[in-house]
Amino acid sequence: MNDSLKNKTILITGSSRGIGKSTALMLSDAGATIIIHCKENIKAAEQTLSELCPGKHFIVQADLSDVEAIKKLVDEVYQKVGKLDVLVNNVGTHTDLPIATTEFDRWFEIWNHTIATNLSGLAHLSFLVSKKMMKQGGGRIINVSSRGAFRGEPNSLAYGASKAGINSFGQSMAKALAPHGVFVYTVAPGFVETDLTAHTLDGPLGNEIRMQSPFERVAKPKEVAKIILFFASEAPEFMTGCIVDINGASYLRT
Repeated sequence: MNDSLKNKTILITGSSRGIGKSTALMLSDAGATIIIHCKENIKAAEQTLSELCPGKHFIVQADLSDVEAIKKLVDEVYQKVGKLDVLVNNVGTHTDLPIATTEFDRWFEIWNHTIATNLSGLAHLSFLVSKKMMKQGGGRIINVSSRGAFRGEPNSLAYGASKAGINSFGQSMAKALAPHGVFVYTVAPGFVETDLTAHTLDGPLGNEIRMQSPFERVAKPKEVAKIILFFASEAPEFMTGCIVDINGASYLRT
């Protein structure tokens, strides 16, 4: 255990499993008080809570596609802890939606839900928290994007668009908030080995996906969590606005 985040309080959205869970474990090991967020899987959230280092951690529930739920979430968090030092925007949803085989009603439904959850929810939560951070003298906001924001997602257009929006939003927020001591960082993973991607990685496309990287594998959640730990603790303020790729050289951009 290190103490680089001692006395820091951190809200991690979507932290009942996957990247969020690994991040919660790693940041609690660095001394932080963790607020675990889930939409409805309270059992998974409780399991994550049980695995954290001892501390005053707790769970909050909210549907981040719902503006009123976001407002209530922020009120609940600040009533319990008084301040947030770091917000990690990790929650996200992904649905394949090929144009050729999708009817418009389905397209409309999934597009709206994906944008509302991945982009609008992140933006609304970040806005409300950043206002609090400005008053308290500073803080850090860390967004989880995707390589899909850069390479294009022909079967998941809403997902790709939402992640590209996250990148732009994060950079705009970085410029707006830097004078107030609030710094914004973004990490853009490729495929990550989680329970949500297991069905794809274990299926017929799994080997093709792994071979996209010269390492012939996909990322492990802990590898992404290490970047988030760096952003939350050691990253210099002058890195604000950055987007860091972690995709095993599966997609390179200039």
